[in-house]
Amino acid sequence: MAFVSAYAPASIGNVSVGFDILGAALKPITDQVLGDVVEVHDGNAEFELSCDGWYSGKLPADYKKNIVYDAFEGFRDFMKEKGLPMKPLRMVLHKNLPVGSGLGSSASSIVAAVAALDAFHDNPMTRDEALRLMGKLEGKISGSVHYDNAAPCYLGGIQLMVQERNIISERVPAFPDWYWVSCYPGIQVSTSEARSILPKEYSRSDAITFARQLAVFVQASHTGDDLLAAAVLRDVIAEPYRQKLIPGFAAVREYAQSMGALATGISGSGPSVFIVMKDLEKAEQVQEWLKQNFIQNDDGFCNICRICEEGTVVAWL
Repeated sequence: MAFVSAYAPASIGNVSVGFDILGAALKPITDQVLGDVVEVHDGNAEFELSCDGWYSGKLPADYKKNIVYDAFEGFRDFMKEKGLPMKPLRMVLHKNLPVGSGLGSSASSIVAAVAALDAFHDNPMTRDEALRLMGKLEGKISGSVHYDNAAPCYLGGIQLMVQERNIISERVPAFPDWYWVSCYPGIQVSTSEARSILPKEYSRSDAITFARQLAVFVQASHTGDDLLAAAVLRDVIAEPYRQKLIPGFAAVREYAQSMGALATGISGSGPSVFIVMKDLEKAEQVQEWLKQNFIQNDDGFCNICRICEEGTVVAWL
């Protein structure tokens, strides 16, 4: 029988220059799958869930502690408020992203689950209703509602969080000739731990630098000035404190600079990193170096990516 499948790509939160308010979706230049897939099938009960995939063993055994179940409950509440019936269903999570990786793992599962549930019920949600539910579910994990992973994962591209006049986010133009070398070293850094290490207050100088760099990056992206955009792609809010949680990060930055990288940064809360390159051959050399010198175990991986402009892909199969 036909079922719905939703693929939600990995994402970079913060993108160095935009703490909690800038995010980018990733798409490998190869056929590598870099994102979670959620299927929704006709079921014999209100809810059933099964999980597979390389990283499924890291998920809680109790399905009620799985974020996909939370997505189901959130969607069910939405349907109840609208006076719409739920169908009996069975969900399958193909967990392709590691938990606590800095690649938007929770957002990928949430976005894929909500998008699949919505399609399975003939799309009762508007885009913004779906996105608000996704942000709310992300907030259950991180402790506060933020969209810098969910918005690019769902909508694609680089997204700037607006959250004014009922606008959640707006797309920022991406540079099509940038290669984003994304590497997960195989260890975990929890979002809560990465947030707790940050100072509660910042200096006026850091606040001004943060605002200036973000404004310049957005402006340069719209005017097509890639060198200017790259020049301000630096993190003064989180990276100075979080880099100590990532073994080998200083060496990564030093090597990337020696290879002519436009920018190097921590992906989300870490421990994944990203390196922006314009030359594919050098990007491949960086990828190989990271595999040999940054990845710490068999759970780690490294991909050369472009920005994923399409975001989540939903299909009936």
